[in-house]
Amino acid sequence: MTHHENHDGLKKKLTEEKELLVRELGEIGVVKNMKSPDDWQGKPADMDILGSDSNETADRIESYENNTALTNELETRLMEIDAALKKMEEGKFGICEVCGKPIEEDRLSANPAAKTCKAHMNA
Repeated sequence: MTHHENHDGLKKKLTEEKELLVRELGEIGVVKNMKSPDDWQGKPADMDILGSDSNETADRIESYENNTALTNELETRLMEIDAALKKMEEGKFGICEVCGKPIEEDRLSANPAAKTCKAHMNA
């Protein structure tokens, strides 16, 4: 398999993961600003405080907090994928952002959005 063929496979993998992330984000979050479709926030729970007992209110607040935390994680991953896809378009994909050397193929296979080689993965 050539380097270019492998990048085509990684692009497909990134695109599929992006589609999944957008679906998941749509279930638990809402876009904050339509001009910036990658800016999400957790969906607020239906907060009919007056008609709720304190346990139900606490559950709704916890649900909102969980949605917000998960939305932040998914949004971060979506940004990483978008950055990797942009690098592919620019011909800069697979280059370590720290040392400028090629990122190992097994690292890219494990995480196609990787920004660094193995030596700099914790940098």
